[in-house]
Amino acid sequence: MPAIPNSYANLPSQHQEYYDRTMLERLLPNLVFMEHGQKYKKTMPKNSGDTIQFHKLNALPVPAEDLVEGVTPSGDNLSFSQYTTTVRQVGSYTLLSDLLDLMGLDPVITDATEAISDQAALTLETRVRDVVFNGTNVYYVGDRVSRDLVQAGDTLSGTDARRARQIMARNNVKAASGSEYIGFVHPDGAYDMKGSAEWMAASLYGSPEQLFNGEIGKLHNVRWIETTMCPIWEGAGAGGIDVYGSLVIGADAYGIVDISGSAKPEIIVQQLGAAGSSDPLNQRSSVGWKALMACCRLQELALLRIEHSSSLSA
Repeated sequence: MPAIPNSYANLPSQHQEYYDRTMLERLLPNLVFMEHGQKYKKTMPKNSGDTIQFHKLNALPVPAEDLVEGVTPSGDNLSFSQYTTTVRQVGSYTLLSDLLDLMGLDPVITDATEAISDQAALTLETRVRDVVFNGTNVYYVGDRVSRDLVQAGDTLSGTDARRARQIMARNNVKAASGSEYIGFVHPDGAYDMKGSAEWMAASLYGSPEQLFNGEIGKLHNVRWIETTMCPIWEGAGAGGIDVYGSLVIGADAYGIVDISGSAKPEIIVQQLGAAGSSDPLNQRSSVGWKALMACCRLQELALLRIEHSSSLSA
């Protein structure tokens, strides 16, 4: 007898495809830092170990002497800088009881999938955020020299956006998008920045398909993306004020590695009865996720952390 394509036996795989789509739709809109890893499409094949090296060809020096007729100069040797990072596995799961299952399989698993999708998004975003905001290149608003000296009045302004652009250009950092840099800012910081006369709302220069996820506007050659994932160091400033972190990046600022597609979270659904003797009464099912990811700062000068206060928290 030929196989019946639309039989009951084929439903689990169809369910799995639906769950994967649910995760994808809920995951991507939140991943602004994952989205802008300049090497995001760099893929490691399987069975290649857990460590990856990024290589950067260093600039050659300007020759100190002119050429002498008929004399071959000594030339220059190429040199490379290496940046190494280790791939790590992240994930979690939630258990569902058989009583919950009696309310209907699809609604329960769908709700659980939505919940762990949010968890996956926050986990991956947090991992990348913690790496890119931990660099050595920092600008303190108000010409402060450390986080604990940031004052209540050191809020973001057009002057600071212009200064950030100047710092990047002075360090020969190439733009991340066309001729423009990309900035990440907390909504509280964006509130202050929008008060600048030079602020241009994203709706005035780009259609939705031309804008980055979360892009809110442009100021002094920086396209600003708003996200609550930008860090807040509570009570870390002068007088115990909160200090906010914003970030401006250039080309090839940081890399995100994918191992044969494993950077996309895999959702795993274990139905009632799948555990065998460890669940003898078929009382538990589960929904979980896991992913392999690595993030590495590639160009310290292309990652400019801006530390500032906000008028909303002063």
